Amino acid sequence: MMSQQTVQRDIERVWTAIPQKQSSIHTAAMILEPGNWSDYDPFLFLAEDWFQQGTFDVHPHRGIETVTYVIEGRLKHYDNKAGEGELLPGDVQWMTAGHGVIHKEDPAAGETVHSLQLWVNLPREHKMTEPRYQNLRAKDMPVRREEGALIRVFSGSSAGTHAPTQNYVPVTMVEVNLEPGATVSQDLPGDYNGFIYVLEGKGTFGANRVAGQKGHVLWLGSANGSPRSEVVIQSTEKLRALLYAGRPLREPVAAYGPFVMNTMEEIKQAFEDYRNGKFTD
Repeated sequence: MMSQQTVQRDIERVWTAIPQKQSSIHTAAMILEPGNWSDYDPFLFLAEDWFQQGTFDVHPHRGIETVTYVIEGRLKHYDNKAGEGELLPGDVQWMTAGHGVIHKEDPAAGETVHSLQLWVNLPREHKMTEPRYQNLRAKDMPVRREEGALIRVFSGSSAGTHAPTQNYVPVTMVEVNLEPGATVSQDLPGDYNGFIYVLEGKGTFGANRVAGQKGHVLWLGSANGSPRSEVVIQSTEKLRALLYAGRPLREPVAAYGPFVMNTMEEIKQAFEDYRNGKFTD
């Protein structure tokens, strides 16, 4: 029996995330703009934030997962389900809002936190699941090492190195660290949508060797129906990048404020439940 071919992914599109001042204590860059539901499926949006204490006050969520990666600073977290905690640089919090959470994210006093927050859509059957938190400490996550490369696996796998993270939607999230001139291949199921965001350095990406540098978003091309694929990354200077990829849900999206459901009726119900205190049940 012949083995199935692994397709080399191209980079289909590149754009630059532009920081914009939101207030005296908050600057944000939209890496994935909201509203492109079918294009980015299962991802809803990704924001890069630089913010100080008081930017994000107490607020609710339903129907999504938020994946917060801390680049700099100490991020304190409070919610009505899991208490309090603190994320340090390199740490990730994978929060499943499910049927409803109320939470607050705040830097330590006097600090500016630099972070990424990705919203992952939840499938219809899990929109109202019980909320949960997974604090993924950088020091505890599995690591794949190649010559000149260190890949930290926050979700999914990389060349047989698996993260213990629990997912409702299959998602691969890896932090790629390369020394100058190093090359690494990241394997992905062929049906995943995905992208790379460059945090530091420069490199070439994909089979078509597209150049990318700090602040660039590189969207992966299709695997053309193949069940297996991979994307090649080569650094031209010391490189740090995040790769996110996930299986599309192909479900209708209704989004308003902090809630993402399948219909506007469900959105209205979410607001009613929040007003009636059902998020604290």
